Amino acid sequence: MKNHILLLVAVMAWSFSALSQKSITLEDIWRDYTFYPNSVPGFNFMNDGRHYTQIERNRIQQYDLTTGAFVQTLFDAAAVSNPEFRGSFDDYAFSDDENKLLIKSETEAIYRHSTRAKFFVYDRESREITPVFPTGKVMYATFNPSADKVAFVFQNNLFYKDLNTGITRQITNDGEQNAIINGATDWVYEEEFSFDVGFQWSPDGKRLAYYRFDEREVPEMTLTHFRNELYPEYETFKYPKVGEKNSKVTIFIYDITAGNPVKVNTWKDEDHYIPRIKWTQDPEKLCVFRMNRHQNELELLLADATSGATNLLLRETNKYYIDIHDNLRFLADGKHFLWTSEGDGWNHLYLYNMDGKLVRQLTKGEWELTDFYGVDEKKQVVYYQAAEKTPLERQIYSLGLDGKNKKTLIGQSGWNSAQFSSTFDYFVLTHSTANQAPSYTVFNRESKPIRTIEDNAGIAALQKTYGASPVEFFNFKTGEGVDLNGWMLKPADFDPGKKYPVFMTLYGGPGSQMVTDSWKGQDYWWYEMLTQQGFIVACVDNRGTGARGEAFKKMTYLQLGKYETIDQIEAAKYLGSLPYTDPSRIGIFGWSYGGFMSTSCLLKGNDVFKAAIAVAPVTSWRWYDTIYTERYMRTEEENPEGYRDNSPVNFADRLKGDYLLVHGLGDDNVHFQNTAEMTNALIDADKQYDTFFYPNRNHGIYGGNTRLHLYRKMTNFLDEKLNNSFLTKARP
Repeated sequence: MKNHILLLVAVMAWSFSALSQKSITLEDIWRDYTFYPNSVPGFNFMNDGRHYTQIERNRIQQYDLTTGAFVQTLFDAAAVSNPEFRGSFDDYAFSDDENKLLIKSETEAIYRHSTRAKFFVYDRESREITPVFPTGKVMYATFNPSADKVAFVFQNNLFYKDLNTGITRQITNDGEQNAIINGATDWVYEEEFSFDVGFQWSPDGKRLAYYRFDEREVPEMTLTHFRNELYPEYETFKYPKVGEKNSKVTIFIYDITAGNPVKVNTWKDEDHYIPRIKWTQDPEKLCVFRMNRHQNELELLLADATSGATNLLLRETNKYYIDIHDNLRFLADGKHFLWTSEGDGWNHLYLYNMDGKLVRQLTKGEWELTDFYGVDEKKQVVYYQAAEKTPLERQIYSLGLDGKNKKTLIGQSGWNSAQFSSTFDYFVLTHSTANQAPSYTVFNRESKPIRTIEDNAGIAALQKTYGASPVEFFNFKTGEGVDLNGWMLKPADFDPGKKYPVFMTLYGGPGSQMVTDSWKGQDYWWYEMLTQQGFIVACVDNRGTGARGEAFKKMTYLQLGKYETIDQIEAAKYLGSLPYTDPSRIGIFGWSYGGFMSTSCLLKGNDVFKAAIAVAPVTSWRWYDTIYTERYMRTEEENPEGYRDNSPVNFADRLKGDYLLVHGLGDDNVHFQNTAEMTNALIDADKQYDTFFYPNRNHGIYGGNTRLHLYRKMTNFLDEKLNNSFLTKARP
């Protein structure tokens, strides 16, 4: 009888709290975007360092950064006329002297980064707009430094247009779909090396360095799209899976005056990648990154623009792998360059001379430099972001090129990132915490605030209106003695006498972080909604994640998923041991690598996890691409145990809990094949599961009503499998 009374009191208390708290709905989050914070678009700073431009109402508007005052309209799409221009645009770029604009219109996406569009040159003095290439949509139109030429890619060939004569010249002629690519990248380079523009103008604008991909021997992948036609539409593209042939990549330098291409000598006796090219300050010298297929040796080569001959500038080796970045800066003195490396076990900034000899290590310590903002060469100062205080936060720093006079520009707790003006006289700070939406503030060179652009006070008001619970951070030690960081959300009416179901969210991939003191976007409100439904929501960063040094990040090498899964199971056990949680009702959710992890956790931790949701998961590393997978796992032939022991498809027979498997049929990244083969394995093992698939949707599964539809399914699944009473149990 006593227990019945306690239960009745608990129900009444919960009911009163629920009535006093405005409920968050999925429609609020994913249809009406009620909680979407105001954002500030990336700043397109002008040369004077004080003004910036942005697109507003189909115009390019100029503003004063320090006051926010409108200065002038630089381009008005409605005020220009050309038969090829439809009167609207998506993006733009200035020439170096800011006298011309490249206007991008009618943009269509290809893959993650790549697009094609119509491009126009707008002359600010004459106010005339002319098409770059009237024949069709092109890719990556780019001014040369003197803005008298524009280079672009059309149908896998590289062209340039002389703006003085109006003549367009074709540099390459062998481009062909799914065969030869000139001036752009193939799918796997775009996805895994994070770039898609495959050409660069020399500093004097007289040469074009460009990539040529021969992908004829790369195996093909076909996606099926359903467009309400009689037959489906098939999209076939080159996709190298683990151990298969990659594109053969060569670099050429084309001399505009001589009209001839020179092949750069990057030949090596084995498979290799060329993940970056970058001109030095000398228009006769191109820097080419050459990396072996295992991705543990990286060479920076200096190529002679006339002969194509190369010599070694810098060589790095690593017993695990080397991450590619864009932190190479050749200084204006022509004698030095800046470079970031994990050479001492932590990511830091180094100064070298042009003979490849180390001048000095600029930053050092057992902490990570997490972003390099640039160098003010007049003041001899570098600017960077670092996780020096804690891996959970980011602060902003400056340091002299002589390694002295280090300053903390922004030291406040939470997550700080900066965008500096072209002269480094000002920067815009974006600051957030796990409980505070981003704010945007202008600071001067002395780190004094000039004005607040946006503080998102409206989001703070909504948090009060909807009774948002605060994100709390925690730390615990695993059975192996590993310290792991986590965050937790409890219901607003939290009662330590109750037993709550636990919903864990994760990603867990190499170098990633989810446990940070930063705003979590739209998912934050989904997590808050789940707490309103009686869940405790938690997240833990496992071994292999970032900002804790190379040893912590790379210890998962050759065993992707092994130690991460062990850590997440330990995290679930820790959370289940808390006096206010129900260890029999723990669920876990992840997307992409996180879906791989949630699946692994449900199968290998089948005595701990009651349910799991996996969205677009890798289920066998055999089915993912060469660059990503071999970086961490090498090939299946070299590492059969690593593939066998860490691919969820091999453990379908261990399924005990409830499993929801979701995938987009148009996913060009993690192919639906992963989910299809996982379902085959589950059927063979006579295991029941739930599945949802989304035709034509890619890896992000979005567009129209899609996200609302997906999150409704996931929410209903969690309520049904973990929280079907919708009330928490009272402790006896």
